[in-house]
Amino acid sequence: EPYITWGYPNLKSVRELIYKRGFAKIKAQRIPITSNLMIEKKLGKDCNIICVEDLVHEIFTVGPNFKYASNFLWPFKLNTPTGGWRKKTNHYVEGGDFGLREDKINHLLRKMV
Repeated sequence: EPYITWGYPNLKSVRELIYKRGFAKIKAQRIPITSNLMIEKKLGKDCNIICVEDLVHEIFTVGPNFKYASNFLWPFKLNTPTGGWRKKTNHYVEGGDFGLREDKINHLLRKMV
């Protein structure tokens, strides 16, 4: 059974996630984001997103071009958290690991990036 956790990340977590684990989806291939030029080529003309910071801002604020920005990014591949999971079969409110974490998602992201 899939166990999912979610929450409200802060700007620092989103920035760290995109810089460390961000890959672009270009022609159905997973390409590391190495320069702002590749972002500008793909999103610059239509969305006015020309650098990584613009991409971070669009994702964090869920701006008008969020759909294009999120489709540009390949899904993030994260490690298991350092220290492991507590109880992944129980809900977060019951002391487990899945479910709504609200702003405590930032702590989990730090352990997984």
